[in-house]
Amino acid sequence: MAMTVHVDIVSAEEQIFSGLAEFVALPGEAGELGILPGHMPLMTRIKPGAVRVKIPNQAEEELIFVAGGILEIQPRLVTVLADTAIRGKDLDEAKALEAKRKAEETLASKSAQIDYAKAQAELAEAIAQIHAIEKLRKHTH
Repeated sequence: MAMTVHVDIVSAEEQIFSGLAEFVALPGEAGELGILPGHMPLMTRIKPGAVRVKIPNQAEEELIFVAGGILEIQPRLVTVLADTAIRGKDLDEAKALEAKRKAEETLASKSAQIDYAKAQAELAEAIAQIHAIEKLRKHTH
């Protein structure tokens, strides 16, 4: 039997995933993080993107989009506290593309009323969702 670590992925709304994993990968603040059982303790912020969970005896990885949050790693437990979390299969590509288009339009406008930080964050989240959808497509084809 492969070594495993317990993984909990939760958002403010619900628990998205709870179970054993052989490996977890996600977008950390300083780059992509790969977590194996027995990883040293760590706490860091995460960026919008796809969390990949390799479940024992399952060929396909579980993909979950997170819109940022906090990651805590203990030797036997990985906890992702996400601002927003959506199962890969529940992502809506049309909605993500529309959000990206609107954020780009907002940033392109020269109005003094624009909250640039908010528009940039919305654009980054939409792009991360689109990338997560593309990863999910690659895994299912």
